Amino acid sequence: MKTIIVPTDFSATAYNAARYALGLAQQTGATRVLLYHAYELIVPIPDLPTAVPMVNMEDLKASSLEGLQHMQAELAPAVPAGITVDHRADNHLLAANIDQVCREEGADIIVMGITGGSQLEEILVGSNTVDVVKNSSFPVIVVPTEAVFRPVKKIVFACDLRKVAKTTRKELLHGLLDEFKPELLVLNVQKEGKEHMHPEENQELDNMLHNYNPQYHFVDHPNVVEGITGFAEKEGADLLLIIPKKHGLFDSIFKRSHTSRIAFNTNVPLLSIHE
Repeated sequence: MKTIIVPTDFSATAYNAARYALGLAQQTGATRVLLYHAYELIVPIPDLPTAVPMVNMEDLKASSLEGLQHMQAELAPAVPAGITVDHRADNHLLAANIDQVCREEGADIIVMGITGGSQLEEILVGSNTVDVVKNSSFPVIVVPTEAVFRPVKKIVFACDLRKVAKTTRKELLHGLLDEFKPELLVLNVQKEGKEHMHPEENQELDNMLHNYNPQYHFVDHPNVVEGITGFAEKEGADLLLIIPKKHGLFDSIFKRSHTSRIAFNTNVPLLSIHE
C-alpha cells in the first residue's frame, strides 16, 4: 500500500477519518495520505429569481484549497515519520469521480468518515460516504465518528455465503489480508429458523480463504445488521469487512437508511470491497 485518499468536508468526522488514515498508513507502510475535497459549483438556472446568490468559481476553489491547507496544518503534529500529507481540490461530484482521482493519484484505498450525530449531519456526511461505498471500485474504509485507530489485528468478514467466492475480487481481498495478516473471523448471520449451512458455498469460501486460517461463526439474530455489529463489537474486531452485492443481504444493508444503521450504530470501522 502506497497512497491513501481521504475525501473531506472539513467536519470533525472528516478530521477523525484523516487521523485514522495516518495510523493505517503507519501500519501498512503507506508513504502518502492525500486529503481530497470535491467542491460543486451550482450552475444558475435562468428561470430562478435573481436573488439566488451567484458563486464565483475561483472563490469556491480558493475556499476549498484554504480549507485543505488548514486541515493539513492541523494534522501536521500527528503525521508519523516517513509519511507525506498532500491535498487536492476539484470541481467534481465526489462519488461520480472518486475512482478517476484514485487512478490519477495512484491511491490504493479510500478512507472516509461517517457520523451518527444529528439527522442533518447524517444526511450531509452519511450520504456522500454511502454513495462512494456503493459506486467506487476501490476498497473503502468507513470510519465512525467515535472510532479511534487501532492496528488491524482482527477482522470480522460478514457474508451471506451465497456465491461469495464467485463474486469476491480475490486478488484485492488477498492483498489486503496479506497486508494486515489478521485473525480472520467469517460470520454468517441468519434470522432465526433459517438454515445456515451451504456446503458447496462453504467449500468454495474455504478454498478462497484457506491461507488465512479463517474461523467460521454462525449466529441467529432477528435483525441481521444488529447481529453483525453486535458480534464484531463482542469479539473486539478492529475492522468489519463486507462485500456489498447488487442482490442479496448487503443490497438491503446498503440502502441509505440501512447503511446509516450499520455505520452509525457501531464504532468498528467498516471495510467495503465491491463485488
